[in-house]
Amino acid sequence: MHWADVLANELEEDREHVIATGITPSGPIHIGNMREVLTADAIYRAAIDRGLSAKLIYIADDFDQLRKVYPFLPREYERYVGMPLSEIPCPCGSHGSYADHFLESFLDSLKELGINPEVYRASKLYKEGRYNEFIQLALEKSDEIKRIIEDISKRDLPKNWLPFNIICENCKRLTTTQPLLYEYPTIEYRCRCGYEGEVDIRKGGVGKLPWRVDWPARWKMLKVTFEPFGKDHAAAGSSWDTGKVISEKIFGYPPPHHIVYEFIQLKGKGAMHSSKGTAISAEEMLKMTPPEVLRFLIMKNKPSKHIDFDPGLGLLDLVDEYDEEERVYFGVEEEKRGMKDLKRIYELSQPYKVPKKLPLQIPYRHLATIVQITKDWNGILEILRRTGQIGEHLDGEDEERLRRRIEHVTYWLERFAPDKIKFRLQDSLPDVDLRDEQKDFLKEYLNIVKSVDWNAESLHEGVYEASSRAGIDPKTGFRTMYQILLNKDHGPRLGYFLAMLGRDFVVNRLEEALKAV
Repeated sequence: MHWADVLANELEEDREHVIATGITPSGPIHIGNMREVLTADAIYRAAIDRGLSAKLIYIADDFDQLRKVYPFLPREYERYVGMPLSEIPCPCGSHGSYADHFLESFLDSLKELGINPEVYRASKLYKEGRYNEFIQLALEKSDEIKRIIEDISKRDLPKNWLPFNIICENCKRLTTTQPLLYEYPTIEYRCRCGYEGEVDIRKGGVGKLPWRVDWPARWKMLKVTFEPFGKDHAAAGSSWDTGKVISEKIFGYPPPHHIVYEFIQLKGKGAMHSSKGTAISAEEMLKMTPPEVLRFLIMKNKPSKHIDFDPGLGLLDLVDEYDEEERVYFGVEEEKRGMKDLKRIYELSQPYKVPKKLPLQIPYRHLATIVQITKDWNGILEILRRTGQIGEHLDGEDEERLRRRIEHVTYWLERFAPDKIKFRLQDSLPDVDLRDEQKDFLKEYLNIVKSVDWNAESLHEGVYEASSRAGIDPKTGFRTMYQILLNKDHGPRLGYFLAMLGRDFVVNRLEEALKAV
């Protein structure tokens, strides 16, 4: 049974379930964050498939403060550190706020992935007064909350600590105020900017609960019954340990079912962090791979397993793996050992609906070669037809799939592909210095390519035959071909590459090379 179905089976049948996920939009929301959202979506889908009443919600923690000036921000944002993200200007000037700047593209990515949650913004929940009863209750039970946090987290809180962070009416910061006296409905406070004042907690948006209290408060407010969260929240004494006790003892609400997920590691850089510039945004990922492949990456791995993501050659392997499992799903290939829960993984990987037939599959590796030969749509179709990878006509769905894959692989080539697989087909013979044995090889190979069946295997084997006749190592034969075609000593798999170029082009280039010598 797939992990999502196992978790959905833990949910009670006699209640409506609210499956929640939430992320702070402090920077580009990356695919490490996306693991939480996709995990929640998988459990939501499994709950619906089980016949449960359920909905999926997403909470944008846009009332959290800007913690520091991140590498992607201009230095003048120093003035906004400590202010709620929803109250800070947009970095590009095109959105309503700093939070909106990062949220809008993320929410668009969710739609592309087939995730359609009910969206809540923390700033709006606070300003509309949805938190008011929880703020009042937390303030009335400040001493009890303080004991819970100190006992479980083993940390000391200030003597006059209150579970409420006030937004200074002067400097607008959330992190520089100190409460002095609470007497319902007002709190007197002092700010490090020198301002002293008081706020009325009945007025929404004057401050917010600290995270360890905010989290359990929202469970009750939004009736959350399931929520995935990262292992940082699950460490001993962390916000889950304190939150589940505060939820029960202070707010009288049972903590939700949950699953702890491992982080996604970026190859060579460790866990992804937008703040450190070591992350790939969800938007970027969806520009270099189809949405079903990103879903597949999460669905095929249990949440407890960490994922090593390689945006270089590893991406080609990931797409190949998805394509292979798709072929098995449609019965075109036999299931291999280790393909556990293949049918369910494939179904949960689809953004909206499961295809009725095997979609057109052109391997990413082939497309990565083809688009470096030509970016012209008709030229691409001509190569694919000549190499037998498509028929004379494509139906609408297959054409759309092919166009999207071409867009994705082009984006990947421009930004993430390693240099060793990049090349530029030379328009004319490059200026290369060939030795006599290389010239002999070219003569032999020219005779072969004029008569051989024009397919990758025959062209590949022809290099060995021509090398043998010329008395050279086959490596030298392959290198010679790359030199006259790419002005490099290496390139894509030669048989496939030549088949894509076509007989006339290859014959002309060989003849051109022999005339030059």
